[in-house]
Amino acid sequence: MSNVAGKAYAMNVVTPSEPRWTWINRLVFMVGRALPATLSGLLGLSIIHFARWVIIKRNQWPDLGQGRQQIENDYMLFCSNFNGTWDQYIDAFSDGIPNGLDLFWWSATKYPHSIPVSPFKQYITANQISTDYYYNATPGSAQRDIKASLRVFKALKDLETKHGGMTPEQFAEAYKTALVSVQNDLGSVGVGPAASNASLAADRNRQPYVKARWGKAPTKKAAKKKAG
Repeated sequence: MSNVAGKAYAMNVVTPSEPRWTWINRLVFMVGRALPATLSGLLGLSIIHFARWVIIKRNQWPDLGQGRQQIENDYMLFCSNFNGTWDQYIDAFSDGIPNGLDLFWWSATKYPHSIPVSPFKQYITANQISTDYYYNATPGSAQRDIKASLRVFKALKDLETKHGGMTPEQFAEAYKTALVSVQNDLGSVGVGPAASNASLAADRNRQPYVKARWGKAPTKKAAKKKAG
């Protein structure tokens, strides 16, 4: 299952739309880009790494040697990367911007609306395409982990700047203040809990490649011996 990489999940959904209606979706996307506040419910979801909707017209599909295809519909491609499980993401989407989702998929064939959520999940499942290859540069770190690390890094750089002009006592006080300010950002990273048997199998199959690239993680006993 290449949709899963560490804590992240990659989703690709392709839905057909009648060409006479897709101009409305393109207009909705233009408004969303011009007025980001209209997507406040989406922007507030910290589990999302990336999300994009794109209309592919029926005459825009590439000819890779198979010949020009006769396609009746335009298609909308939805791509997203997020933390957590598939169900958590769809639930958050449906709760966060139900009206926005209904606008984005307004022209989609047989779209059931985002509420109630069960038919919406069935629609996404029917139109989702599995990811052939999914690369994640930080599989053990979710979006929030990375932001937390950046806040810790900034606090350390500030201490480095102040260090030269402080007495030991002043620096000790500044250090304590900085530590308190980032204490909630000092969690450890790592692979999240298994969301399903498929994601558990994906992590297990990935381990030989991870070990070959990064080596085996030290045991607690070896770490203590090194520290001693």
